[in-house]
Amino acid sequence: MSETLIEARNLAKSFRDRTVAIKDLDLAVKRGMVYGLIGRNGSGKTTALRLLLGLLQPDSGEARILGWNFWRAPHDVRSRVAYVCQSQCLPESLSLEQLNWCLKRCHQRWDTAYARQIAEKWSLPWQRPLGSLSGGRQRQAAVLLALAGRPEVIILDEPAAGLDPVARRELIDGVVEVLTQSDGCTVLLSTHLIGDLERLASHIGIMDRGRIALSLPLENLLQQFKRVQVICDDDELAARVAVPGTIAVARRTGSVLNAIVRWTHNGELDALQATADIRVQVFPMGLEEIFLELFGDLPTEPNPIEPQDSKKGWD
Repeated sequence: MSETLIEARNLAKSFRDRTVAIKDLDLAVKRGMVYGLIGRNGSGKTTALRLLLGLLQPDSGEARILGWNFWRAPHDVRSRVAYVCQSQCLPESLSLEQLNWCLKRCHQRWDTAYARQIAEKWSLPWQRPLGSLSGGRQRQAAVLLALAGRPEVIILDEPAAGLDPVARRELIDGVVEVLTQSDGCTVLLSTHLIGDLERLASHIGIMDRGRIALSLPLENLLQQFKRVQVICDDDELAARVAVPGTIAVARRTGSVLNAIVRWTHNGELDALQATADIRVQVFPMGLEEIFLELFGDLPTEPNPIEPQDSKKGWD
């Protein structure tokens, strides 16, 4: 279970306009993880995924999936990895049945029965042209086709981008259901819809300015970050209080102090709680709230597609 299937070391990438998209990126996703990659617009999420998949050539560093540099990986290795991007376009004139017939000839592990099972669960028509389906249904179809190859690794880049809340929830519910019943597929998921990750991801990586700024199991992340409210008997006492583990300037309103803290072990508040004339309350934080406190405004739209190197693309 400790084997690393997706790895980046000191990865760097700049574009022709000298925009630095990725700088000194380190990432490790182990077998069986569902790794959620989040960050503000322009933080480099899509570029990082394209470098891992061999769709872009890095300026320096290493990017590997299943131990291979995907810029040079053979077809049999690539067939063990599935990719669904935010701009996924399926042939509108073809049905799922026809695409299944075509794709199973390219994938040794293709599972038609599994594809039909997912289509039935998601109420996706098997024989209707995909162009007759809504955008949300087409996105579900793309995820279905990715899963039908029984990949060891699946990479999803903004799979719910642009969908309305109902379609997005249906898609995420379907992905959650399939992953919980899968045979240990390793998932790297990039999204700006942070609330969805609390139901889906086992690990979280937060990207900021082309680097992984924070990477933790989701459970540990939620345990470490808390909102603390300190209520003092008078304003003068509140001005002197310091809350252990505070990660930003604490906000004080009269005799009430509010702080966002990060604790690595229990007992950090013992001394403060034992202080006379002070009452302390600790509140849990959700993933979205933690992100907002650490990195500011929540992104509202996914990153634009970065330009690709012209030398080579995905086969």
